[in-house]
Amino acid sequence: MNNYRSSKLYKSLTPYMATALAEGFNEGENASREEQLIAWQYLHDTTLGYRLQGWYGRTLQFMLDKKLIQRT
Repeated sequence: MNNYRSSKLYKSLTPYMATALAEGFNEGENASREEQLIAWQYLHDTTLGYRLQGWYGRTLQFMLDKKLIQRT
């Protein structure tokens, strides 16, 4: 499993940019799979993804279960 937390992108993310990359809207429209996973890791780590609409939390749980992102 990749350590997305050490990436340059992860360190520069803002809440807006993370949601844009994760969901694929506006600036995140052409995000690579890795960029999307980095954004989801950020949303998990900051707990922002659990405070947004339910779809985010369910998607985060799925990604954790499939080990696409790390719990801690």
